[in-house]
Amino acid sequence: MLWQNGLMRRPAVAAAALTLILALVAGAAFAQWGWRSRHPPRFRPPEQRDPGFSFCRLMYSSEYVGRGMGRWSTDYPFADINFMIRLSEMSTTDVNFDADDEPIHWVVPVTDDTLFGCPFIIASAVGSMALSHEEAGRLREYLLKGGFLWVDDFWGSWEWAQWVSQIRKVLPAGQYPIVDLPIEHELFQTVFHIWEVPQIANIGFWRRSGGRTSERGADSAEPHFRVIFDERGRILVAMTHNTDIQDAWERERDDPRFFESFAPDGYSLGINVLVYAMTH
Repeated sequence: MLWQNGLMRRPAVAAAALTLILALVAGAAFAQWGWRSRHPPRFRPPEQRDPGFSFCRLMYSSEYVGRGMGRWSTDYPFADINFMIRLSEMSTTDVNFDADDEPIHWVVPVTDDTLFGCPFIIASAVGSMALSHEEAGRLREYLLKGGFLWVDDFWGSWEWAQWVSQIRKVLPAGQYPIVDLPIEHELFQTVFHIWEVPQIANIGFWRRSGGRTSERGADSAEPHFRVIFDERGRILVAMTHNTDIQDAWERERDDPRFFESFAPDGYSLGINVLVYAMTH
């Protein structure tokens, strides 16, 4: 890796250092990947064999009960694209680019066989997730065969309860408890030294609220990084609750203040999670 443990001493120092690094490499990415109005899913062909790392996003069904709830496509595709660009710039990871020099990123339906070609997969807004019996079985098979799932961008007690009701179809509570990951855990020191779980709001809420970060008020005041381990201590599922890490990737070019406030923490945590998942 280009950046080793110990680069980041305190959150404020980390933000200043990584903001400078990101700013120095931002121009090409900003110029190439502007905002587009519609983003059809990019599905992985069954015969596709990626020689390096490609980003996989989980497609799932949703049920809606409240305002502000997202779906599988929340943060897609620019969180995926920007993260892969940054990963290629800030590490030695072999990131796949296509003939148009766009990072290769896939949308993977829960029941599709291409799921098993993704060692790392991310899902957004899982507070609206609704898994069928078949989908739960396929996701369980994926995780127990060595897959890693990171779920992000869901807020408050209602969305947490909905997510738990769905993941318990996949991994039963008695065998697979959900625990808060201690900040001393190796994951938080894999590449960057992270001192706290950042709370990152979506840019719309952040602007409307005058810079607040808790999207559900008192009900989402504390961000959490929770995990499910298997019996050998491998992390099967990582959960960033009461925070939207991916918005720090997706919307990095939209507002310099948002970029400076959230991109360093968002990319630091994202790269740590990915590197840890791919090496354990």
